[in-house]
Amino acid sequence: MKTIVLLLVCLAVAIQAKVYLHETFDTDAFENDRWVQSTHKSDFGKFVTTAGATPGGKKINQGLQTSQDARFYSASTQIPTPVDNKDKELVVSLSVKHEQGIDCGGGYIKVMPKFDPKAFHGESEYFMMFGPDICGYTKKIHLIFHYNGKNLLWKKEPRCEDDKLTHVYTVSVKPDNTYKVLVDGQVKESGNLEDDWDFLPAKMIDDPSDKKPEDWVDEAQIDDPEDKKPSDWDDEPATIPDENAKQPDDWDEAEDGKWEPPQVANPKHKGEWRAKRIPNPAYKGAWKPKQIENPEYKPDAELYHTRKPLEHVGIDIWQVKAGTIFDNIVVADSLDEVQEIIDKTWRATKEAEKKAHDEKDAAAKDKKDDEKADDEDKKDDDDEKKEEL
Repeated sequence: MKTIVLLLVCLAVAIQAKVYLHETFDTDAFENDRWVQSTHKSDFGKFVTTAGATPGGKKINQGLQTSQDARFYSASTQIPTPVDNKDKELVVSLSVKHEQGIDCGGGYIKVMPKFDPKAFHGESEYFMMFGPDICGYTKKIHLIFHYNGKNLLWKKEPRCEDDKLTHVYTVSVKPDNTYKVLVDGQVKESGNLEDDWDFLPAKMIDDPSDKKPEDWVDEAQIDDPEDKKPSDWDDEPATIPDENAKQPDDWDEAEDGKWEPPQVANPKHKGEWRAKRIPNPAYKGAWKPKQIENPEYKPDAELYHTRKPLEHVGIDIWQVKAGTIFDNIVVADSLDEVQEIIDKTWRATKEAEKKAHDEKDAAAKDKKDDEKADDEDKKDDDDEKKEEL
């Protein structure tokens, strides 16, 4: 009986779970305006639909790829059913493959309320910006929320993947204001929204009326009153004549005056004497004003809530070197459901993709070695001809 009840519960959860968007890019993204290219700027980079050079499966790994270097990119798609996450989990996921070996550029998406796709640009309002960002030594996962007119940066900066393989980035935000960020299906970071973003003012602040007492001692160490300077401390001067210096042969005392060797630092000079430092017995510690409740703090039990229904997902990035492939963009209300999608897509093809990638690298290395050998043979031939001449 217990088994039957458990099965019914699991079935009910599965039925309730909803995938609002699963963009697989199995067909041309811009066909029939499924994705809309922004016209806010005239020189946005061009996206192409491709599985790339080293797919694990040409159909399943087909995605949207940046194709032009040193460009901004801006395109978006509509979520078929507007998302209201009131009292629900919100899960956003995407796979990113920096096939070009990215040096500087974004790999993130934005989840947004209703707007004009043609006018999409960097300042367009969004609820969440999520995904990897790489530029030089900066290699982190962005998770930025929009709240009360401000875009809030994540206080944490977990490192993103920086190889040339596909990786999956997933975030789950729950109605209890907790979150998880997963990379390749494994939890990378987790916590509480209020703790890890500045959604709200601090609960407690310094009391502005609290002043440090005049007799407060905040010097941790003092000179040792028992320590006295030795009587012979200053016997040696700071500099002495250089005993290795020689009077120049052309020195003329009548014209140049009496020659004196230059001064050099005296190795026996002890420098300025200072008493040794000891712990201050009167030290009370670093003074801090007492904490009081912040009158501007107002709790919000719904930090997780989008407020406005989510209706669009967009890619708004800059890339120096193009070639990033976006795939399997998902918006859902169940992490378990999204994990199943990850299993059927990324996990099902990752070994084949790794093999294709390694084979391509090996072929490139063999070609380079052959070219080097050819160059050396040509050099030897040229040297022989020179000798004959």
